[in-house]
Amino acid sequence: MTKQNKAFKFRLFPNENQEVLLAKTFGCVRFAYNKMLAERKETYEKFKDDKEGLKEQKFPTPAKYKDEFPFLKEVDSLALANAQINLQNAYKNFFEGNTEFPKFKNRKSKQSYTTNRVNGNIELKEGHIKLPKLKLVKIKQHREIPDHYKLKSCTISKTKSGKYYVSVLTEYKKDIKPSKIEHVVGLDFAMSELYVSSENTKANYPRYYRVMSEKLAKAQRILSKRKKGSARRNKQRIVVAKLHEKVANQRMNFLHHKSKELASNFDAVVIEDLHMKGMSQALHFGKSVHDNGWGMFTTFLEYKLKEQGKQLVKIDKWFPSTKKCSCCGVEKPMSLSERTYRCSCGYVADRDYNSAINIKKEGLRLLALS
Repeated sequence: MTKQNKAFKFRLFPNENQEVLLAKTFGCVRFAYNKMLAERKETYEKFKDDKEGLKEQKFPTPAKYKDEFPFLKEVDSLALANAQINLQNAYKNFFEGNTEFPKFKNRKSKQSYTTNRVNGNIELKEGHIKLPKLKLVKIKQHREIPDHYKLKSCTISKTKSGKYYVSVLTEYKKDIKPSKIEHVVGLDFAMSELYVSSENTKANYPRYYRVMSEKLAKAQRILSKRKKGSARRNKQRIVVAKLHEKVANQRMNFLHHKSKELASNFDAVVIEDLHMKGMSQALHFGKSVHDNGWGMFTTFLEYKLKEQGKQLVKIDKWFPSTKKCSCCGVEKPMSLSERTYRCSCGYVADRDYNSAINIKKEGLRLLALS
């Protein structure tokens, strides 16, 4: 039996007093994060050439600021403690060379905070959730959390359109047995369809952002003409935010359905380990790449397969899946404009379908080695 984590996201409906406290908590978490980061940055600049000296430095905690800034005592202390943990993780990632130096947060940053369950301070109760400092908050619980799932923490967030959500992280034990690999599929990333499989099927992604682009452009033009700070501008800002949220929700729903379909029908899924940000910049396909949500899709696919003891196999991004003939194995150069693969051996196939077959074959080779 291994421990597994699963999050459940629900809509929150706080009353006016709770909304005020939530706004205070978002602000205090951001304030504490920035204060701690400022001190860390100052220490780093002072000792960046002395690694041993830097390791010996003690870094601040939120408790340090409570006497000077009493308003920090009004909000959930665990939310401030989690801000410290987030900063420590960001700092660690920087030193490991994975990211840039942590940046300060501003009011335009995502408004959210995380709190932990301690001594029953978080509970689900008949259409409400009990949260630290907020007490009972109305919730739209559209799905039940199994009784054997243990509540660990909650992340409360507010969207640009003013909606509140709570993501409840749970822990449970499950005996996951590795699945026997019999049915394998290869997926080749496709700009318009999301993917083409080695079974010669396409995801047929609806391209939600492109469909909504005219409405978004019109709404944003109206917003640009509104006077800054006016009620009419704020009202129009919410209209734009709701359109963006609708696109994001449609995309997420589609990707969940497609990833579940693949995880249910195959024992292993093979994909290329692509760097989507670099691809969008190099090929100038920014909107198209981000509209597809390939990174989100592979994340969903990975955890859905893992839950069933199945595998997501990632092959090297430099593997010549496009240039290689899936029939005879001969390689030839291919430009982006060529959509049909024609080999000297007489094999003719759709470019993406040929790539998907090659990806599947490489995945089978890697599985045989493991």
